[in-house]
Amino acid sequence: MPIRKAQAIWSGNLASGTGRIRSETGTVESTYSAASRFETGSGTNPEELLGAAHAACFSMALSHELAEAGFTPNSVDTTAKVSIEKGEGGFAITGVVLVTTADVPGIDAETFQSIAEGAKSGCPVSRALSSVPISLEASLAGR
Repeated sequence: MPIRKAQAIWSGNLASGTGRIRSETGTVESTYSAASRFETGSGTNPEELLGAAHAACFSMALSHELAEAGFTPNSVDTTAKVSIEKGEGGFAITGVVLVTTADVPGIDAETFQSIAEGAKSGCPVSRALSSVPISLEASLAGR
C-alpha cells in the first residue's frame, strides 16, 4: 500500500504567522493561519482538513459495507463536524459528528442504521481518531 504525504510550512509566531499546506498530488493546496483556525479568517485549518478526510473515508466505508450487504447506494453524502476547544492543557480536538444522508434503494431504516454504525467504527480515519468521541447522524434520502 502507498504511503500518502502532505507538507505544511509555517513562518512566524502563532498569532501573526502564516502557513501553506500542500498535498502530495497537489489537489489540496492552501494557506492557513491562527485566524483561519481559531476565528473566521481566510484559508484552511487542520480541523477542516481532518473533517474532509473523515467524511471521505466514512462515505467510502459506508458504500463498501452497503455493497457487502447486497445494497448498491446511489449516493452517500457526509459532512464531518470537527470540534476544537481550549482546555486546561491547551487546545484539543474534542469530538467529531458525522452527518450522512444516503440514497440506497431497497434498504430499510433499521438495516441502514446498523450498517452505518459498523462503517463508522470500521472506517480507518475513525479508528485513527478513536481517542475522541465520534457520533453519527445517519439518514436515508427521501425518508
